[in-house]
Amino acid sequence: MITGTAALLFLNCLLYSYVPFFVSDSLFGDSGWPVQMSQIKSSGVKIPRQIRAKCVIFDRILNKYRDKFRNFNARMLKLIDRYIIGKFLGTFIFSMLLIILIVVVFDISEKIEDFVGKSAPLKAIVVDYYFNFIPYFVNLFSPLFTFIAVIFFTSRMASRTEIVAILSSGISYRRLLFPYMLSATVIAISSLYLNNFVIPHATKKRTSFENKYIRNEYHNMDRNIHKQIAPGSYIYLQNYNTEENTGYKFSIEKFSKGQLYYKLMAENIKWDSIKKQWSVNDYYIRYINGMNEYIRKGKKMDTLLLFTPDEFGRKDNTIETMDYYELDKYIESERLKGSDNIELILLEKYRRVAFPFATFILTLIGVSIASRKVRGGIGMHIGLGIGISFTFIMFMQITTTFAAGGVGLSPLLAVWIPNIIFSFLAWYLLRVAQK
Repeated sequence: MITGTAALLFLNCLLYSYVPFFVSDSLFGDSGWPVQMSQIKSSGVKIPRQIRAKCVIFDRILNKYRDKFRNFNARMLKLIDRYIIGKFLGTFIFSMLLIILIVVVFDISEKIEDFVGKSAPLKAIVVDYYFNFIPYFVNLFSPLFTFIAVIFFTSRMASRTEIVAILSSGISYRRLLFPYMLSATVIAISSLYLNNFVIPHATKKRTSFENKYIRNEYHNMDRNIHKQIAPGSYIYLQNYNTEENTGYKFSIEKFSKGQLYYKLMAENIKWDSIKKQWSVNDYYIRYINGMNEYIRKGKKMDTLLLFTPDEFGRKDNTIETMDYYELDKYIESERLKGSDNIELILLEKYRRVAFPFATFILTLIGVSIASRKVRGGIGMHIGLGIGISFTFIMFMQITTTFAAGGVGLSPLLAVWIPNIIFSFLAWYLLRVAQK
């Protein structure tokens, strides 16, 4: 009959030979035995020959497959990674599809009269408008819905004690963040690419559709228009008629080293769309060289000038239709002209990079808040998350408004201030998060 001590020793051999399938081998030393055979022998306990033989067999099996057992944790971590990534991206995509569907329905109900009144073709409505409207909307709200997705599925994991189980298995909190940050990287890179290369061209097509079927015909109502078209070259127009592409009371002045050397004045200028040049009517030109001056008059003159009718047309979203390279060229062009709108253009350029980066910050904040199991549950986490995300958006709007208003705030700093502030918040929440 096997003694109680011997039976326990056999159970010890049996249990800890198979424990590596479930627990890290760091829990039970190099040999895999919580009680070494040498310790058993030195204890004076008499072990039946059958049990001792089986223990030796188990020990040999354990040593043979030890490397495979050690790799088990890595396999399990990959399984957890796939689980969290699937939850993250799945929740994000589902929430975006749901909100897009709602927005499209409301947008159709709002614009249906314009579509019918101006006989917009169904293909143009679907392809030219909504196919180009959806990427813009997805990218606009991607950080917000990333945050909500993280809050939602992490809160559910915490409420089901899944987070506790993962951390209790020996996985560090920092390692738990890896699948979250990997998913956030996918979303951020997609947003960066959409911002700089896809959405500008989509916006161009969408704007063209809106100008044709939704918006009323644009009329330039500006009076006494002054522009710098090149270094040392300035133009003046009393007003500009966009229907006829004609400017009235036109003049252009050219300076060299602060001295006026050329001035052209005309009753009107008209754009020739075939020749792609300007026709100057009832003009006279002053050529100035020190104390000498020469005047030339004429009825009509065709000439090339460093501006086009597009500069007097609708401009509410011109920079939004430019991709990264086009925007860079436009910035250089506006700097040469001495444009007053250079801060607005730089804000657009820097915003396209700073906005996707917010995905990482909001993801870290979301995990830090939602990974703790609290009595309020998912509702409390989602409410807190929405509050933080709207605070972030409010900060972004305030800083960009100050930069655009010319109060001395750098456009680069203006778009990054919310990210910097909320980065400190994310760092603090990670430090106090339940680990």
